[in-house]
Amino acid sequence: MSKRKTVLITGGAGFIGSHTVDVALERGHAVRVVDNLSGGRESNLAHHGNNADLACEWKDIRDLAPDDPVFSGIDAVIHFAGIGDIVPSIEQPTDYMSVNVQGTVHVLEGAREAGAGKFVYAASSSCYGLADVPTREDHVIQPQYPYALSKYQGEQAALHWHKVYGLPVNVIRIFNAYGTRVRTTGAYGAVFGVFFRQKLAGKPYTVVGDGTQGRDFVYASDVARAFMAAAETDLTGEVWNLGGGNPQSVNRLVELLGGEVVYVPKRPGEPDCTWADITKIKSELGWEPMVPFEEGVALMLAEIDAWKDAPLWDPASIAEATKTWFRYMDKESTS
Repeated sequence: MSKRKTVLITGGAGFIGSHTVDVALERGHAVRVVDNLSGGRESNLAHHGNNADLACEWKDIRDLAPDDPVFSGIDAVIHFAGIGDIVPSIEQPTDYMSVNVQGTVHVLEGAREAGAGKFVYAASSSCYGLADVPTREDHVIQPQYPYALSKYQGEQAALHWHKVYGLPVNVIRIFNAYGTRVRTTGAYGAVFGVFFRQKLAGKPYTVVGDGTQGRDFVYASDVARAFMAAAETDLTGEVWNLGGGNPQSVNRLVELLGGEVVYVPKRPGEPDCTWADITKIKSELGWEPMVPFEEGVALMLAEIDAWKDAPLWDPASIAEATKTWFRYMDKESTS
């Protein structure tokens, strides 16, 4: 994909998707975005103005037929669209399977019909469950909750289309992406959205457990570069882990943000540490993380007002939002 190509980015108005749109346009490609705006926002793409190389379709991927015009003449598909909130998946498994699995199949069929030269699937490191660290791509797969299962089954569908139909597919398993434009939905979700809203309100940060848990944070622009590299490489049928390769504790994030802390119970089924072994992606795609954690947090703090309308969580509302999670995931109390 060294010369000008047409790239379809599903979920392109979302967090990571919009950063990938930025990179694709910077490289001179024409970009089509499909997004139903359930998690994405048109404002994430507003800085591109009326760029003639960017076209957007506001529709659900499950409504896409294989011959939908959005697939016409595409050279590559980068597939981010899906439901990303983890905690609500325990209450809404049907929705997650419908969007993250069947929705993926709709996009795969469109890519196959169009003869796309590459399909890159945004997978999740949650497929590994409570994994050994650092985690390699050949680690045992053990999804702990419906979100993780749905994302892994979407991955399996993509690789199956590669095997059976010859669609050139690559998979990237994202660890803990963060950065500007990170989603702030009504669901209890990503730590950055929760903490930034609490900081704006002058409220204490609700730290899960004791805050020593590590997360392998990787900045959104670094994620976008990796996905473009996976779309441009001649390699196919590959699976890569994507993280910063340098886990940071939640306590370190609190230290960078500054403020008081209140602790909430640790959620069962979630790892003490996520840590991607990124040897393979560095070797095969020549990718390296470029944005240090401290710099990434500073970039987000510079735009903290973007979270002023995000939900404001406290221990009581978190307990209410996660009670079903504890009911089904706390194996010790239910065994």
